[in-house]
Amino acid sequence: MRVVSVLVALLFATGAPVTAAESTVWNFNVWGGKRAFTIGIETIKKILEAEAPGSFELRINYGDALGPPKKNPESVRVNAFEAAQFCVGYYPNKFPLLSVLELPFLLPTKLRQRANIEMEVLAHPLIVEEMAKRWNIKFFGPSFLPGYEFMGNKRIETVEDMKGVKMRISGLNATALELFGAVPTMVIAPEGYTALDRGTIDSFGFPYTYGFGSFKLYEVSKYVTDGFNMSGFMCFQGVNIDAWNATPEKIKQALPTAQNEAIDAMIKAYKEADEYWIPIFREHVEIVKIAPSERVKLQTVSGKIWEEWADGQTAKGRAGNEILDFVKATVAKYTN
Repeated sequence: MRVVSVLVALLFATGAPVTAAESTVWNFNVWGGKRAFTIGIETIKKILEAEAPGSFELRINYGDALGPPKKNPESVRVNAFEAAQFCVGYYPNKFPLLSVLELPFLLPTKLRQRANIEMEVLAHPLIVEEMAKRWNIKFFGPSFLPGYEFMGNKRIETVEDMKGVKMRISGLNATALELFGAVPTMVIAPEGYTALDRGTIDSFGFPYTYGFGSFKLYEVSKYVTDGFNMSGFMCFQGVNIDAWNATPEKIKQALPTAQNEAIDAMIKAYKEADEYWIPIFREHVEIVKIAPSERVKLQTVSGKIWEEWADGQTAKGRAGNEILDFVKATVAKYTN
């Protein structure tokens, strides 16, 4: 942790001890610029800094200013910077149990429900242990995402239209699409524009609508789907545990309130993003409505994928079935 110490020299030899004022600084690394996705961390910053004026600063470094996003776990683990944005799909096998939240169609589509479920899963002892033991990381901020759609230069209206299409999607969602002939290709968000423009990929899976708008993918696309509403990345904000332990107690106590405020702010931001971006999309691309029956085709293969994921984790000595059962129960809690 970077601690700025200001020594105040005594003007008179009174025998009193020299005092020091300290300010705790967290440097936070995130890809891209300000957008609906970053409203959460921006809200947390505002609340925590107000709680301890002058003694805590959360510096948000946009545009991967501190290092490439695929190296965020390693960088935070060694405290190269204190905190960062993480999306599990960027790091295959690095957060294996937490990848449960990327299982296709496991989570509900309503943002409030999804946020509540993710917060409970992130607090589960096995998930806390996975982050701590593997990466010396503690979860501190929510980053839930809207459902995923596809924007690009291949028209997709049915699952059969996915055959042979190079699609940006990751993890277990990719497994579901592969069953219908898609060719999953991993591309990080900032590289999406160039990848579509050059034809490296045909279609880009992103949270609808803010993701496409924030990275201007509509400028190099012809079509966008509306109705798949797929699960996507499981994202969160994490901090180095040593940095967390050295943080003022007032900041730690204020964090739950900041998290709740961040959730409210993100839901509002995503709604406002839809209202802003959809009219712009209509001017640039064809919005292809997806029939509910097409989404059902993807849902029907998902249960098997869940069980295969759990069995695979269990075979590697992890509590895959326990975590999957916990998530299912938590989903039922918030949706029934």
